[in-house]
Amino acid sequence: MTRNAYFDSPFLLGFEPLERLLERTAKSAADSYPPYNIEATEDGGIAITLAVAGFAKDEIAVTVEDRQLVIRGRQNEAGGKTFLHRGIAARQFLRAFVLADGIEVKTAALENGLLRIILTRPDIQPSVRVVDIKTGGMQ
Repeated sequence: MTRNAYFDSPFLLGFEPLERLLERTAKSAADSYPPYNIEATEDGGIAITLAVAGFAKDEIAVTVEDRQLVIRGRQNEAGGKTFLHRGIAARQFLRAFVLADGIEVKTAALENGLLRIILTRPDIQPSVRVVDIKTGGMQ
């Protein structure tokens, strides 16, 4: 594993979790199933649409785990069927998206084989805090 030189700067203090996040994201970028779209919505939010044809509502789970949106799919095996040809994959999947601070999942809906997840993005208000300088002890 190669370290990103950007995080070696002495001016980036406490960004180790971000570095680990980028490494984890790079590892999962190669997985392409299920295919998905990410769109900006008119109200400034985000919409993620996954193509999950063949999956029923109870075979898909959408969770938020430690600032990650995780979508899992697991189809129930068709018991008692004998396939002469099986061209439709019934495989499980896990797709994860890292959420920035403040991003929240508003809704998730399944229609016509497409799972659409709407995320909201709050307005961020800049803030300034004055730190008092004390004399004497260095604590």
